[in-house]
Amino acid sequence: MSIRSDRTFREPISWMTTFFMVAFHLGAIAALFMFNWKAVLVSLVLLWVAGGLGVGMGYHRLLTHRGYKTYKWVEYLLTICGALALEGGPFFWVATHRVHHQNTDVEGDPHSPNDGGFWAHMGWILTGRVMHNHAEELLPYIPDLRKDKFHTFISRWHWVPITLSGIVLLAIGGWPFVFWGVFFRAALGLHVTWLVNSATHMWGKQRFLTGDTSKNSFWVAILTYGEGWHNNHHAHPQSARHGLAWYEIDFNWYGISILRMLGLAWDVKAPSLESLEKKAAARAAMIHKPLSSLAGGDD
Repeated sequence: MSIRSDRTFREPISWMTTFFMVAFHLGAIAALFMFNWKAVLVSLVLLWVAGGLGVGMGYHRLLTHRGYKTYKWVEYLLTICGALALEGGPFFWVATHRVHHQNTDVEGDPHSPNDGGFWAHMGWILTGRVMHNHAEELLPYIPDLRKDKFHTFISRWHWVPITLSGIVLLAIGGWPFVFWGVFFRAALGLHVTWLVNSATHMWGKQRFLTGDTSKNSFWVAILTYGEGWHNNHHAHPQSARHGLAWYEIDFNWYGISILRMLGLAWDVKAPSLESLEKKAAARAAMIHKPLSSLAGGDD
């Protein structure tokens, strides 16, 4: 699909969202002119806190798919980390992702590359369709979160954690810490997360026949702490482990494993690759089984 036919350019732009996207990207560029190694280190640490602990372990594998259980204080802490990513509150993030799984690559998918690569990456954000946390279209997908007062609160005030982080960084390291730890880190983190929506539906390999374009991508997995094993995830969305083979690096899974070792996570859904492949083979055999055998054989 050419850039001209990309859906982004057929939808009305959300100027408020676009303003903040442009502002943070300009801030990221400005950070390059305030380079110092301490600020870069702070940026990398916060990138992992927001993207790994927050989005990967928190928003995605815990809140969206309930791949494991944990104490409420751990859940809330991971959620605050997720709010640092500038990707909205849990209401929006979880609902949007559940919609994506329900309608992957068909009508209703919020960010399918079938509508264009740029659309899948960030165009769907810039148009602002169904973007706010309390949009009626999203609410039916998050009945569990709507019952929780904390998630209701942080969804409305999701901008507070990143704002407070900026104030703290300014106090301890001045403007270089702010521009690297907030603007550069957030802009980079956004694109890294968006790669799961775009790149892993466009390039890579499929282990499982999921009926959609989801693919496994090593390089996206490295950048997203394990979220790039997207075909594995679409085949078994409740699994807290996305890197199913020993060579599929999955830092978010390692983090969940540490929580389990510390007694902070339980009921962790993580079937082995062998058992999943056997189930997939059995399903494929049933699909391709001759109609005569399904009817009980020849008369």
